[in-house]
Amino acid sequence: MTKTDLVAKMGEHNAFVPGKRIKLDFGGSEGAIMLDGVANAVTEEDGAADTTIKISWADWEALTKGQLDAMTAFMQGKLKVEGDMSNAMQLQGVLTKLKA
Repeated sequence: MTKTDLVAKMGEHNAFVPGKRIKLDFGGSEGAIMLDGVANAVTEEDGAADTTIKISWADWEALTKGQLDAMTAFMQGKLKVEGDMSNAMQLQGVLTKLKA
């Protein structure tokens, strides 16, 4: 799945936390995805967020395929959270919608 495909799928499933802006920062050439619960939108725009989750695209794919556990990734430093940690925890429930 490409990042553009992921953005479309997240948008279809309203994969954002209402009232919060959470950025998935994949770094380098992969860029970011903004899960904007204020504007009720998912975009490839970069900008200020309440919480930023930093993870490589490869680790993100492993996470979504169930090959990498989020807590393990966090403990190993493969996933970093900047800002409000509770938003990241709420996002976990939101992202389960994508697997359905």
